[in-house]
Order: sequence, then structure tokens, then C-alpha cells
Amino acid sequence: MSAAAAGAPGRIRIIGGSLRNSRLQVPTLPGLRPTAERVRETLFNWLAPMIGGARCLDLCAGTGALGIEALSRGAASVQFVERDARLAQALRDNLARLKVAGGTVAALDAGSFLQGQPQAQDLVFLDPPFAQGLWAPLAQSLEQGRWLAAGAWIYVESPRDAGPVLPAGWQLHRQGRAGEVHFALYRRSLPLS
Repeated sequence: MSAAAAGAPGRIRIIGGSLRNSRLQVPTLPGLRPTAERVRETLFNWLAPMIGGARCLDLCAGTGALGIEALSRGAASVQFVERDARLAQALRDNLARLKVAGGTVAALDAGSFLQGQPQAQDLVFLDPPFAQGLWAPLAQSLEQGRWLAAGAWIYVESPRDAGPVLPAGWQLHRQGRAGEVHFALYRRSLPLS
């Protein structure tokens, strides 16, 4: 259930790692769609062997639940990118309140952020607002802008019936559905030498 549907500021639970059962305070904003607990649990079960020490990018971070879950489970760093100033501030507040190291927040549009100086990431969370159709342009910017390490993992969340167009070098590793959401984990193909 979204925070807006609850009618009051929401709280999202971190489900694993050092911050297990910690609660994120989330402002009530129209269109905010946090990744469901059971989807996060499935995703991080898939990521368990590779999350420790990973450099992560949480694009269109929203509540930051995916990135904070990654930090809780041993990721070395997470760069959160969120264009809404209220969500970006709430994310900073949650990181400070939980005393989480390794997380930085950029209050920018994801497309603008990806025009900046690239830092190769091991794991990217790509979960843009569904109504904006940003999967293809953001995926191309990640790929062409040298934001992905060789063999990087990319998590993509989209509407159940919409198959986003992604770069040819992203190989589907695992996928699932929950309600109206399709979620998938891709691996960037290593270049042939």
C-alpha cells in the first residue's frame, strides 16, 4: 500500500541486514510507489551473493528503501538520486537518524544526474515513476555514459504489462511479478576480448 493510500505519513520497514526492522519515515506525496516488502525480500535474496562491498546507484530513489536495504546488507556505498526536494530531504533525514554510512543524496532529475561525471557502479536500481516512461532513456544513459561496471547488475521495476526497451547487452537473470508490478534483475554482459 502506498504512503498516500494510508492517509498519513508512511513508514517503511527495512527487512534485512544491520538495520533490520528499522522504519523509514516517508512523506505522503501523490504518485509515490515504494517497492513492496515482499518484492524487496525476493530481490535481496537474489542479490545476497554480490551485495557485500557493492557500489550502488538508486536512480529515482523515492523513499530510498532499495538503497537503504542495500546499505543494511553490506553495500559499500549508495548514491541516491531523487528530483523531489521533499523526498530527497526525507531520505537525508532517514540516513542521519539511522546513522547509516555510505549513502549520499543528490536532489536532481535522474537524466541530469547521468549527464555528470560517471562513477562505475556494481548495482543500479532503476525504478522510475511509471507514468513517465523513462526506462529506455535512463538505461541508455547508464550504458553509454560509463555508469556500469563490467558485469554490473541492474534491477528494473515496471508495470506488469509494459516491457521496457533495455540495452541489448543486459541479460535477464531473474524476474517476478507482484500485483501490477513486474520486477527483474539483469546482468550487463561482459565484453568479449
